[in-house]
Amino acid sequence: MAATAQQYVYPDQDEIRIEAVLAALADPVRLDMVRQLAEPGTEISCSGFDVAVTKSTLTHHLRTLREAGIIMGRQQGTARYNSLRRNDLDELFPGLLQGVLAARR
Repeated sequence: MAATAQQYVYPDQDEIRIEAVLAALADPVRLDMVRQLAEPGTEISCSGFDVAVTKSTLTHHLRTLREAGIIMGRQQGTARYNSLRRNDLDELFPGLLQGVLAARR
């Protein structure tokens, strides 16, 4: 497991498991968050996601996505910016993310 200075833990690429990825993407809120991050180069601060959940619930969803290996973050001052680990996911599971993102809502 890789860890950031803020002790946010996310798996190294070789530790990402399809079961965890699919379980994380099965939740509609998390899927919506991934869709918001889907454009290449997109980073969203923790408070910048457009989802109708409480702050504590948002924190739970971010942790679930991070621990599944779907997102990673970087700290900038007091803000944490999240990005999709598209390259890692595409390398491990070719076509999965593209198919999930293209699915009808």
